[in-house]
Amino acid sequence: MFPKSIKIVLTIVSLGYAIYQFIEENIGNGIAMIFLAGFFIFLYFKNELILLSFLRLRKQDFNGTQRWLNRIKNPKSALTPKQQGYFYFLHGVIEAQKNLTKAERHFKKAITLGLNMKHDLAMAKLSLAGIVMQKRRKREATTLINEAKKLDKQNMLADQIKLMQQQLKKI
Repeated sequence: MFPKSIKIVLTIVSLGYAIYQFIEENIGNGIAMIFLAGFFIFLYFKNELILLSFLRLRKQDFNGTQRWLNRIKNPKSALTPKQQGYFYFLHGVIEAQKNLTKAERHFKKAITLGLNMKHDLAMAKLSLAGIVMQKRRKREATTLINEAKKLDKQNMLADQIKLMQQQLKKI
């Protein structure tokens, strides 16, 4: 909702006011202002619209997810590169329900831009592998599954990876 520059300005103003409160010996107010500044810093690195989109996606509300994502008009200027990666990742998840070609394009762009967590990157690669597998591109699917397996250090996607490998043998 707020541009990145406004978030930075709000952070600086909050910190400045916190310092003023400490000088005036209003310690509680100063601490509260530091927390407020921390909140603005958090929103700088984690876009609020993407967070709200993930909440909608958790509830399997694809239309709600799409509505929140549509509020981001120009992702290249409004989001950091990692946030853009999540923006395209979410679009890929939504498009996977309708159009595999668009979903493939979105997942590839998300992987190119990068995602903060290796687990998320593994999920994106695994989703892309599923799309590629449906298009009968076995070699590319195998490569993506192996990359996802390497990224999934905590074995959170182990069952999905095994299932994909079994389906890959049938092709």
